[in-house]
Amino acid sequence: MIKRILFFTAAILLLFAVSFFLHNYMLASKETHLSFSLLRVYTFHVTSAIIVYSIVELVAEKLPNQAGYAYLASIFLKIGFFVLLFKASVFVNEELTKLERISLVIPLFLFLITEAIAVSKLLNSK
Repeated sequence: MIKRILFFTAAILLLFAVSFFLHNYMLASKETHLSFSLLRVYTFHVTSAIIVYSIVELVAEKLPNQAGYAYLASIFLKIGFFVLLFKASVFVNEELTKLERISLVIPLFLFLITEAIAVSKLLNSK
């Protein structure tokens, strides 16, 4: 269990390093400024992905039949915490530019897909 969590953490951190710096480079080349911190958005998704996977791993160890429900609940909590934490910087604007909307969606889907793949492999092994 610990080995899988550490492997997932290493994979997520590698994905973070590659995707954040590539994303930041692309934004810098277009010389645009976002109304929110891209690093904070990526950091939130990295930490929440690790927490979600760890929760599912712990629940799968104790109650294997309930691990899917734990994943579903943790995803809803993740979205709720995102709204609470980024309410002042993201949701206060009347209209986000297309580039800002894309910059919010890229890390969300990137880490959500990675989480889903890891959790599905975990649940299939149990």
